[in-house]
Amino acid sequence: MSTSSDGPRPLRTAESARETIETESVATVRRGPFRGMRERWNELSRPAQWAWMLIPVAIAYALPFLNFFPLTTAPGNDWPLALFAMAVYALVAVGLNVVVGYAGLLDLGYVAFFAVGSYTAAMFTSPDSPYLKIPYLWTLPLAMVVAMIFGITLGVPTLRLRGDYLAIVTLGFGEIVRILATIIPAMKGQVGFQNVGRPPGEGPNGIPLFANSNGTPWYWLTVTILIIILLLAGNLERSRVGRAWIAIREDEDAAETMGVPTFRYKVWAFAIGASVGGLSGALFAGQVGFVNNQKFDVQTSILFLAAVVLGGTGNKVGAILGGAIVAYIPLRFTAIADYKYLIFGVALVILMIYRSKGLIPAKMRLMAYSRKALEWVAPPKTPASPPPRPTPSTEGGAS
Repeated sequence: MSTSSDGPRPLRTAESARETIETESVATVRRGPFRGMRERWNELSRPAQWAWMLIPVAIAYALPFLNFFPLTTAPGNDWPLALFAMAVYALVAVGLNVVVGYAGLLDLGYVAFFAVGSYTAAMFTSPDSPYLKIPYLWTLPLAMVVAMIFGITLGVPTLRLRGDYLAIVTLGFGEIVRILATIIPAMKGQVGFQNVGRPPGEGPNGIPLFANSNGTPWYWLTVTILIIILLLAGNLERSRVGRAWIAIREDEDAAETMGVPTFRYKVWAFAIGASVGGLSGALFAGQVGFVNNQKFDVQTSILFLAAVVLGGTGNKVGAILGGAIVAYIPLRFTAIADYKYLIFGVALVILMIYRSKGLIPAKMRLMAYSRKALEWVAPPKTPASPPPRPTPSTEGGAS
């Protein structure tokens, strides 16, 4: 009587683990609408990525000349001025994304920093203000500094709170700033400040280059500033500070247990986000040329947050796209003013149903990093021929 055995099952090797990780990673990528695009982009060298990025940058600068149906907002709104509004909202969304997307802090009063930047530009350039007059371009860094001070002032006493409690406090802070602009005589309430300053320069016909009705120079200036802020935000995201923010966003208690000074990094997030909001407000005040307390309500703050969520929380490119869409849709349908916000609401609902994590959601790269680490520890080997299977053993000869 002969018996047979298949032998012991081989243990899982590094090669099989690597294949499993790669299979899971590819399956995850293929579930998205852009099959493999993110992987192909990450495989490119840094110079190649910069070269490809020149194409959307060139298109962005050429947008004022692409004034055709169905893209244009005419006749309801001037197309270059609409582009400027979209660029300002995109800049605001990038700043708010630092607070909400990177650090995970729900801020419903971000419009307060936008208002601080606008009033800073108005009070130091408008002839209606009794204060010292300085060139408009100097007010841009000044607005960032003043808004950063306000961000630290708000963050130090309130960032011990979390979640809904922090959202309520920031919402109240936004209303406090608007009410102060109403009751403080120097801020002129509803009367406001007229003839806010603008950058220097005149056209061939003697008309100021940065006139309130000429949106193209204002749009180009804002896009240039937006690109600079994007570069800084990208470097910050990849730095030690950015990794600390992501740790706080995922689990604040775990991050603090591992030695991350969570309170300090949250204050930094508020300060940096506030500075970008102040810069956006100064640009807005310069183009509009008029600032009063009616431009900084709760609805505007909610739109800022909607831009970040719509674009993709934690993704700076998604924040730009979300901010541009939130500004564009109401301006596109101004000709049918009775229905423009109905269309706006329906569009947001549809987008969020089909893209619940935003148009360009942020994806963790831990799987890619673990695969690279595994390849470094156990480099791939050429597959060897499998060992011969054991033959059936017999005892005492054949029966």
